[in-house]
Amino acid sequence: MVMVSAMASELNSLTGANGTREDTVSVSPERGATLKDEQPLLKSDTPAASPTAESIEELERKYAPYVRRDAYGTMGRGEIPATEKVMLGIAAVTLVPIRLVLGMLILVIYYLICRICTLFSAPHEEDGQEDYAHMGGWRREVVVRCGRFCSRAMLFTFGFYWIKESHRSIGNEDGCRDQADESERPGAVVSNHISYVDILYHMSSSFPSFVAKRSVAKLPLVGLISKCLGCVYVQRESKSSDFKGVSGVVTERIQEAHENKLCPMMLLFPEGTTTNGDYLLPFKSGAFLAKVPVLPVILRYPYCRFSPAWDSISGVRHVFLLLCQFVNHIEVIWLPVYYPSEQEKEDPKLYANNVRKLMATEGNLTLSDIGLAEKRIYHAVLNGNSLPRVLHQKDD
Repeated sequence: MVMVSAMASELNSLTGANGTREDTVSVSPERGATLKDEQPLLKSDTPAASPTAESIEELERKYAPYVRRDAYGTMGRGEIPATEKVMLGIAAVTLVPIRLVLGMLILVIYYLICRICTLFSAPHEEDGQEDYAHMGGWRREVVVRCGRFCSRAMLFTFGFYWIKESHRSIGNEDGCRDQADESERPGAVVSNHISYVDILYHMSSSFPSFVAKRSVAKLPLVGLISKCLGCVYVQRESKSSDFKGVSGVVTERIQEAHENKLCPMMLLFPEGTTTNGDYLLPFKSGAFLAKVPVLPVILRYPYCRFSPAWDSISGVRHVFLLLCQFVNHIEVIWLPVYYPSEQEKEDPKLYANNVRKLMATEGNLTLSDIGLAEKRIYHAVLNGNSLPRVLHQKDD
């Protein structure tokens, strides 16, 4: 399933022509079709000399949420010892091919399951969106159960053999009230964003829908699977007056999931981009416009050599190094459903900020006030752009 949602939605639809990463619009639904953050974060063809040691030190202090601190160094291009090179070489000819074959096999098997379940069944169409997530009966049951199993199998194939999960009980404060007193179902899963692996984990746990580029719906194998997931497709090119934009569609989906337990919840990453996992960026308010409860989830990826965080490293290099690790680790903290107060319902920014503070406290994360614009600056400098010019670049 990671090849369905992550490798397709993130590595394909979120990659530039040069094979490097762009940030997904699925994490910022409130900006809708007007989102203009489409330029690649990493440009391998940028000419200029590398930053000095002093400038790198300054950058790491200023842009700490995006700094890689694993054995492979900045952008995954740091100097590594000979023993590490030997281990990578062995993994490249053993682990990587096996994992790629198994991953593709899992993807094809799930595609065939989805194909069978959607035979003679017309997709649900509304506001230019087309999906099979509204199927009922045995068809939907098979799609969901097999999807969760295949997602977990894919995680296992990629070296995530064990997943450490914990469920926090916070008590009757900060919007987290006992389920006995609240029968309302959350409409969205709100998670911090570290890697494309995040999506794979959420698929294996709650099987939610998420936002993807419209081009994903046309991809072989992945297209049908994304429709079974109930993805909300972004249609930036639409200029018609009746087009609601991704924000409106996502808000409706969240409300629908809140009111109907048969509808999949939405998965949203309100930070708007990925970090190295130690920080929590400001939240966009799109996930909180629906005025319904949300389910906060905190992800962490403990590591010894390679960090699964997708922060300042190209997509191809990241996937290769991830597959070369014999064991990868993931820890998950599930917080209680967050029920907004009346004041929070009327003020989405307040709602978002309170959920963010709660997640930072429970996940021991450092709050940061920088965002995607600063991430681009950091990446531009790492790729050799002029330091003074980039450091003084302003947010869009």
